[in-house]
Amino acid sequence: MIKFEANCGTWVNALIRRSKDQAGGPLSAGNLTLDEDRQCVITKDRRTIELTGIEFRLLRYFLLHPGIVLSKTRLTEHVYEFDGDKDSNVIEVYINRLRQKLGKDLIETRRGQGYIFRVPE
Repeated sequence: MIKFEANCGTWVNALIRRSKDQAGGPLSAGNLTLDEDRQCVITKDRRTIELTGIEFRLLRYFLLHPGIVLSKTRLTEHVYEFDGDKDSNVIEVYINRLRQKLGKDLIETRRGQGYIFRVPE
C-alpha cells in the first residue's frame, strides 16, 4: 500500500491542473512570443525580455486565456508550485512587474473580479 504525505495530494492536483494548460507550439500574442525553453519573451523587433519563474508562469497563463477575466485566486492556484495560503498581494506585485516589462495596457484590472490580458498590437 502506498502512503502519501499530507501535501502530496495538493501537489498532484497542481500538476494535473497545469498539464491541462499545455499548448501546442509557441505561445504568441500580438508582438510578443513566449520562449518556453529560455523562459523569456521575444518581441517582434527581436528584443529579449527576461522573466522570473513566477512572471513566466503568470504570463503563460494569461497567454493561454486572452480576453478572459482571471481572478486573483485562479491565478494564484496556477502560478504556485503547491497550494496553500499565499499573500494576496503577491499576484498584484508580479502583475505590476509584468506591466513594467511589457507595457501598462497589457493587463487590465477589473475591480472585484480579477485581471484580463489584452493582446498587444
